[in-house]
Order: sequence, then structure tokens, then C-alpha cells
Amino acid sequence: MVVGLMALCGCAAGGGRIAAEGPVVRARATEVGMASYYARAHDGRPTSSGRIYDEDELTAAHRTLPFGTRVRVTNLVNGRHVVVTITDRGPFRRGRIIDVSRRAARELDFLRAGTTRVRIQTLSG
Repeated sequence: MVVGLMALCGCAAGGGRIAAEGPVVRARATEVGMASYYARAHDGRPTSSGRIYDEDELTAAHRTLPFGTRVRVTNLVNGRHVVVTITDRGPFRRGRIIDVSRRAARELDFLRAGTTRVRIQTLSG
């Protein structure tokens, strides 16, 4: 009887986790919306986190995710994806969910278009 209660208590203490067959996995947050990228004028300037923005790094701005969070950004137009680290706040234009660095936009192949529809998936944070 005690073993049965201990097993039930262990299952109830998920704390944001999803139990599945096999190992316990942490749930990932996913958002879908529009992405844009930083203008060249921001290169070398400090971000909200205090880190200096470098257009050649794989970084991004998000309104609420903690600094240092890594997210997979997938371009829903062409299927290309990249992993970036959140280092800044934004974007502040209606309808946009993330601003990525110039390098990330190049790897996602939307430099010419300026914006694209993306899915972002939290990997750590």
C-alpha cells in the first residue's frame, strides 16, 4: 500500500514535465508568427542583455523569453532552420514574434524578403 502511494506521488510531481513511455521529457514552448532581422545599423551596439550585438552571430530578440534561452527558428516558407540565443528584447512591430541576427536571416534565407513566417521552439532556458 505504501509503495502504491509513493508511486502515485512520484507521478503527480511533474513540474512542467510530460510523462511518456521511457524517459521523462520537458515540454517545449512553440510559437508561430512573423520574423524579421536586425538592420546593419545595430551591429556593434549593446543589446538589452548588455551583450554587444554582432550581426555574424546566431542571436535574436524576443519580448518575453529569458536572455540565454536557445530556440530553434524554422522558416515555414522553405523549411530551413537555425538555433539562436535570445540576447535582446523585441520585436516591437505588431505581428512579429522574433527578430534574428543578419547571419540567422541569411541561413534561414529571407534577407531579400525582410520578413518570413516562422515557428520558434524553445530548446533551453
